[in-house]
Amino acid sequence: MRGRHLDAYSAYKRVASKDPINAYDREESAVGLVNGKGIGNPSWKRSLPHMLVAALSSFLYGYHLGVVNETLDSISLDLGFSGNPLAKGLVVSTCLGGAFVGSIFSGWILDGVGHRRAFQMCALPMIIGASMSATTKSLWGMLLGRIFVGTGMGIGPPVAAIYVSEISPAFVRGTFGSFTQISTCLGLMGSLFIGLPAKDIMGWWRVCFWVSTVPAAVLAVCMEFCAESPQWLFKRGRGTEAEAEFEKLLGAAHVKFAMAELSKSDRGDELETAKFSELLSGRHFKMVFIGSTIFALQQLTGINAVFYFSSTVFKSFGVPSALANVCVGIANLSGSILAMILMDKLGRKVLLLGSFSGMAVAMGLQVTGASSYTSGSGALSLSVGGMLLFVFMFATGAGPVPGLLLSEILPGRIRAKAMAVCMAVHWVINFFVGLLFLPLLEQIGPQILYTIFATFCLLAVLFVKRNVIETKGKSLQEIEIALVPPQ
Repeated sequence: MRGRHLDAYSAYKRVASKDPINAYDREESAVGLVNGKGIGNPSWKRSLPHMLVAALSSFLYGYHLGVVNETLDSISLDLGFSGNPLAKGLVVSTCLGGAFVGSIFSGWILDGVGHRRAFQMCALPMIIGASMSATTKSLWGMLLGRIFVGTGMGIGPPVAAIYVSEISPAFVRGTFGSFTQISTCLGLMGSLFIGLPAKDIMGWWRVCFWVSTVPAAVLAVCMEFCAESPQWLFKRGRGTEAEAEFEKLLGAAHVKFAMAELSKSDRGDELETAKFSELLSGRHFKMVFIGSTIFALQQLTGINAVFYFSSTVFKSFGVPSALANVCVGIANLSGSILAMILMDKLGRKVLLLGSFSGMAVAMGLQVTGASSYTSGSGALSLSVGGMLLFVFMFATGAGPVPGLLLSEILPGRIRAKAMAVCMAVHWVINFFVGLLFLPLLEQIGPQILYTIFATFCLLAVLFVKRNVIETKGKSLQEIEIALVPPQ
């Protein structure tokens, strides 16, 4: 096995670097037939329930992002800070701060206790934080609850992305990975829908927080019955347990080949703990750099500024905030469903290129709508239409692809910690874009600001074109062997 593994590397060295995965795949095709790859794809129905349970963490992520959108005014009145914009901002931003902390530690949690326990450690602070927020009588109680919730939000996305990629058959990994984005959309829309009565019913905002404890509890309980990641078990030297989980996820006929695939990527260092310094230098640095840059560019396009402040833009044209939220939610959900359908057909790179290009065009429409040459219905159509198109195009690629792609291209030994670093970059950029959006909008105006966002969209297109490889249909082990050079 080890000799064949070295032969694969020799083959990798002989091919052009632009398409290492397909070159390696050609080298391995005959071997795959011998080991069982030729018996057909495993049933996706076996891994589907496990993926759906994991997607609850993404639903909770979306729910808590939007839960204060419709309820913030009611919360501020009940807790006595209605005339304090700083306090309102803290209710939102403390959650982001907690998410940053959670994302930083997610890799070490995942490597230490495994995926199932990591999901439960994601659900627990969400239950505690939501309960604190629902019962608090003061601003400080609300902020503490939001920090707890944010910590769970930070742990959830990287754990979900890695877990889904490791339990999914290669031919549906993109589809399953996209479903986490759909779950986020459903959570966001659910929080907005449940929050609608908050302006009319006193104390309804407390119900909104209590509701979120139900899916969190379901996640924690159901994870007891879900499969552990075979890759994580294999890294821990628990091969027999890994075989049992593969049988649960893929079926008995595919266990032998799946274990052989894991053995191919075993370089003798799997049991060693990945050090933080390895992520910033050496042979793994390029993958971490690509992941961090994609997440940074994703946020620098201004997507979360659009999500946070879309109601303000709609209100300036006389459109009610409730209608605005519904329109943005539908655009986001529609794009996410389209991404799920196309992910394993067109591939990750094509969707990223199309998504960022479409976002640049959408920002161009908003720049035109904000110019002095358009007014009245023309400005309304360009600004609102451009915003909805921007959200739709984001959801078709720039939203779901980065997390999935990173969980695929990062080597198994550093996957959890490297994903944690990349997600931490995401949260930092997210925080500063949200913090600076309104001040910049007032100081430099929408035309220049939207032009800056469009420029970042185009930079993202160039970066993806030059640095991202296609991974659809390949096993995680094939991708790792092809991309990571030997020591």
